[in-house]
This record gives sequence, C-alpha cells and structure tokens, in this order.
Amino acid sequence: MIIAENIHKYYGDLHVLKGVNVHIKEKEIVSIVGKSGAGKTTFLQILGTLDALDDKIDSKLQINNKKIIGLKDKEMSKFRNENIGFIFQFHQLLPEFDALENVCIPGYIAGRDTVEVENRAKELLSYLNLTDRMHHKPSELSGGEQQRVAVARALINNPSVILADEPSGNLDSHQADELHRLFFKLRDEFGQTFVIVTHNKELADMADRKLVMQDGEIIAGH
Repeated sequence: MIIAENIHKYYGDLHVLKGVNVHIKEKEIVSIVGKSGAGKTTFLQILGTLDALDDKIDSKLQINNKKIIGLKDKEMSKFRNENIGFIFQFHQLLPEFDALENVCIPGYIAGRDTVEVENRAKELLSYLNLTDRMHHKPSELSGGEQQRVAVARALINNPSVILADEPSGNLDSHQADELHRLFFKLRDEFGQTFVIVTHNKELADMADRKLVMQDGEIIAGH
C-alpha cells in the first residue's frame, strides 16, 4: 500500500529526514510518535505529496501501486485528490461555507457530478451523525463536530489512504476518544489505510503498529 524507502528532506543545511524507511500494509492503522521536531509532520507531508523529498538522493515512494517520484505537478495533484484524504489538527474548514459545502469541495475539485458529490456528502454526514448540522457554518459547530466534518471531507473521494496530523489535538478527552474509535470503525467499514501523527498516547497505542521517530529517523516499529 505505502512503500517509503530512504526518504531524506533538507531545509537549507538542516537535515530533517535522514533516510526514513516504512512499509505500510493495506487497511493498516499506523501511528507515528516522537518529540516535537523529530520530523513526524514533515514525513507525513511527504507521504501526502504536499512536500517534495530530496530528489538528489535515490529514494522510493509508492502509494497504492503508484510511483510518486517523478510525477508532474498536475499528475501529482490529481493523484492526491483521488487517493489521499487529510485530517489536520486545525480542521481547516472554510468559514464562509456550511458543513455540506466544505465536505463537497474535494469532490468538486475532482470534477465529479455535482449531484453525486452532494448525495455522497449527505451520506457521510449522516453516517457521522451530523445530518442536522449540515447547513451550519464551522463557527456554529462544536470542536468535535468540526472535526467530524473534516473527516467526512477526507472521505468524499473514497481515498485509499487517510493521513491525520494530530487529529485530536484540539479536542477534549471525550471528543478525542470518540474520534479515535471512529478511525477504527472507518477502517473496518470502508477499508482505508490510516497513518496518524499524534502525541495522544491512547491513540498511538490503539494503532496496529506504532512508529517512533527521533531526530529524523524511525528508531522503533518499522
């Protein structure tokens, strides 16, 4: 499902990722833990094709049987939109749009039929117990509701991979627990592969596998 080999990343003279190697199976839920500055988010952004790895070094990145290195920008954007869903700590919902519209945006970007996208968005919001909140704007939703809208948005194009960066970082303990259980329910019902960067020990320990990063390297859990 995800094969990352010898992944390096430099920011100027700062060597952030130092040859990271990870193989992640289909439908696996993998957590990535480590102190701030260990390189977790940088690695997640490279897996999500949001950031480029160092192309002067012989590396391999393959997602869903697709070789990522060498794709042109337009190809990369299309692949990302169709295959990868993102959930961030700060949900990044657009404040001027309601929940339904926010969920639909990746589907519209993909050029899918408007009615089909809206029907799928309504199904997902219903699945996430947000039917009565779909026409509310983010400012009218609780933190937990906003994050569930972000989950629905991540799912709208039926991606094979969900990448989450501190997804429960802004939630209280009850909301965080609900979100964590939701990830496993989604994996079981929709078959997605999850890679989750987190400081939440409970979530990290729930995962099928826990990777520990330190100083730009994975030191445990390959």
